[in-house]
This record gives sequence, C-alpha cells and structure tokens, in this order.
Amino acid sequence: MKHKHWGDNFGEFMRTEFGPGFWGGRRHRRWGRWFEPGEMRLVILRLVREKPRHGYEIIKALEERMRGCYTASAGTVYPTLQLLEDQGYVRIVEEAGKKVYHITPEGEQLLDENEDVLSDIGERIRETIHGVTGGAVGEVNNAFASLAKRVFKDAWRSGPDSERTAKIAEILRKAVADIEAL
Repeated sequence: MKHKHWGDNFGEFMRTEFGPGFWGGRRHRRWGRWFEPGEMRLVILRLVREKPRHGYEIIKALEERMRGCYTASAGTVYPTLQLLEDQGYVRIVEEAGKKVYHITPEGEQLLDENEDVLSDIGERIRETIHGVTGGAVGEVNNAFASLAKRVFKDAWRSGPDSERTAKIAEILRKAVADIEAL
C-alpha cells in the first residue's frame, strides 16, 4: 500500500493529510497544549512511517513541520519512542552508531486505524499555526519579535544603568499605555 508523505510544503501537507475533524467536529483541548494525551505517539509514528529516523531527526522534523511554533523536548520524544517500541509499533536498527526507528506492520496498522484522529490533530495544528503566524496576529507577532530583538540588543550594548536603556524603558511604558488606551 502506498502512503502519503508530509512533503516540503507544510500547508499542503496539512490540507491533504489532515481533513475533517474527529467524530464530525473538533474536540476541545486545553490551552497551551498542542497534543492531547496519546496523540504524540501517532504523530511520531507518522514521521517514522515517512522515513526511518533517529530521535533528534524526529525532534527537528516536528519543529520544521510546525514552522518553529513548537519544539518537542527530548523528554517527550524519547519516552514516546520507547513506548512505541515496547508496544511493537517500531523497531530499532543501529545505523552509524545511532538508534534509527523503523515502523513495523503493527505500527502501519495503528496509523491506518487512526487516520481520523490524525486528521483532527492536523486540523487543530493548522488552525493554531495560522492563528499564531497568519493575518493581523502574525503581524503583531513579527513586530513584537523585531521589537524584542532590537530592545535587548540595544540594552545589552548600552548597559543596565545607561541613559539610553532608561529611555527605551520609558518608550516601552508609553507603548503599553497607548495599547491599553485603544
């Protein structure tokens, strides 16, 4: 059976790989969490299906696919890989001194049985990423990132007790007051 792959275009991946919501609608998730319990193992398994990978490659692939909005920690990925191995969904092959994870037929079956869950995960991620990086919110995020970079760079060079740093703090307080007045 031929499987779809995540390709280079994340948006296209999200549209083609993750379709309508789970059970006909979106499940509610807790604020600040990208994945509900048990979902990360499906996402990691999907990455391993795409191509055998070692743990660090999985972390980087997740970060890339989520456009830098989320970076999985080693404390999340490696225990999940161990669980997947314990459950028989992946097997380890030593390659160049690294543990490379390969999907098993049982892992393939698990993914096939959970395509609807993966569709729901993808839809939530797509919406969240758009909310963070798209439209006016994206413009605010970009402007804030530029401001923070400039302020900290300048304050670091000027020193904590400089007149310039004090003026920057004054400008920022005024900006906060102007925003609150909107």
